[in-house]
Amino acid sequence: MARGFTGCAVDNGGAATTTESSAGRIQASTAELPEPFTLPFRVPAVLKPVRQDDTTDYYEITQRVADAEIIPGATTEIWGYNGTFPGPTIVSERGRQVVVRHRNELPVPTVVHLHGGVTAPEHDGFPTDLVVPSGWDATRDEGKGAHEGHTPGSGSPAEVTEVERDYVYPLDQPAATLWYHDHRMDFTGPQVWRGLAGFHIHHDAEEEALGLPTGDRDVPLMIADRTFAGDGSMPYPALDPALRDQPGVTDEFHSGVLGDCILVNGVPWPVMEVAAVRYRFRILNASNARRYRLRLDDGPSFVQVGSDAGLLDAPATHDELDVAQAERFDVVIDFSDHSVGDEITMVNEHGDNSTEMVMRFVVTREEEDDSRVPDRLVDLERLSTDDVKVEREFVFERTSEDGTMMWTVNGEPWSPDSVAARTVHATVERWRFRAKNVEHPIHVHLSPFQIIERDGNEPGPFDRGWKDTVNLGNGGRADVLVRFDGFRGKYVFHCHNLEHEDMMMMGNFEVV
Repeated sequence: MARGFTGCAVDNGGAATTTESSAGRIQASTAELPEPFTLPFRVPAVLKPVRQDDTTDYYEITQRVADAEIIPGATTEIWGYNGTFPGPTIVSERGRQVVVRHRNELPVPTVVHLHGGVTAPEHDGFPTDLVVPSGWDATRDEGKGAHEGHTPGSGSPAEVTEVERDYVYPLDQPAATLWYHDHRMDFTGPQVWRGLAGFHIHHDAEEEALGLPTGDRDVPLMIADRTFAGDGSMPYPALDPALRDQPGVTDEFHSGVLGDCILVNGVPWPVMEVAAVRYRFRILNASNARRYRLRLDDGPSFVQVGSDAGLLDAPATHDELDVAQAERFDVVIDFSDHSVGDEITMVNEHGDNSTEMVMRFVVTREEEDDSRVPDRLVDLERLSTDDVKVEREFVFERTSEDGTMMWTVNGEPWSPDSVAARTVHATVERWRFRAKNVEHPIHVHLSPFQIIERDGNEPGPFDRGWKDTVNLGNGGRADVLVRFDGFRGKYVFHCHNLEHEDMMMMGNFEVV
């Protein structure tokens, strides 16, 4: 083993668990959950810059413990960006750099990753690049074999002393729905579960000229499952509930932690009042381990206009959306054929009982609508197999050593010092991802990719455009073309089932 992770013993003869089409096991709530569709929908607040200059917008975020009322009448302790869950939304424009100063007032270290951002390695959120709370002992053995104290993205020893850290995001990239979340080595799962996630919505002039719905009709939807105890808390089956020393989850949750309460923007099964017009919804699956198959019951189809890393070349219509962890679907829903009083329910066809329901739309009014969905959206560059310089294969599977379970890449557990691939800047490579044991959503930092083959066939209906996360079924395979532009340095790729990621299903690549 590359490090002494003592997480979960193999059970059930080494078989992994799958529940409701998701790798993992449900942790049942003991709280009295609200009736679905009784709580009002809300949109996360948009963060204002603390200052601006000719090139840059500056923001400040404090990571802190806070109390929230998620279940009516109960108090839930969260770990939130500015004390909210979800965190505040950052809105940026191409051509303007963003600098976000994060201050850690939590009891443990954190790392911030801008998911989908084309970012220099020292600002990307390498898992050991810690922002520490005041008084944290940087020399302590933080975790069983955890590699504390590394210079950003380098893997070489250094003293970790940062309580505040400036993350610099050039954002010289197309308009897209990005998000930011914790990325601390060994503890990403529980820290995101407690609330460390927020939207970052990036615009450009090309997108703004299309006439898509804007303003109050451009709505982010962060979908996440959670579990609630009788006292209102969100329990997580961590081996160390304080999240200080011992990484990992209890045996029965090694495949993933699933909740039985579906939150949208932090609200259980909310109701959104809409006009009989078009709306743009930016759907994000921010769950640790749950996958969704979304459908609009008695409603219109989803018209997809964007994927993880930007707009599509042309709209695509779907009656259902398969959304794995960390994937984003930018869709337009047209309520104009509905009458005032109509109710349209978004359901999860992968769910059962409480997890079958997501949210409800109620048409409450008629309004003018000058938005549109053009037949053509943006011109997309197509990567070509003719330009491929290197082909690589990465197998994601569950393994064990001396009775200790690990989730690995090519049979190896993650180490911050290893390099699974050295890639040449600005060259195209073909990467093949294969999933064994259970389902795995694979995320590559720095560079978006294009899916060219799935299970030996053409790409699927949800594979269009530029992606940064690919959804693999059990035994599934996907081939992608990726060009490593932007920056040189060391980055990670990993499974975005956060329990798998914490249990070492991650690899490093270095752009040289």
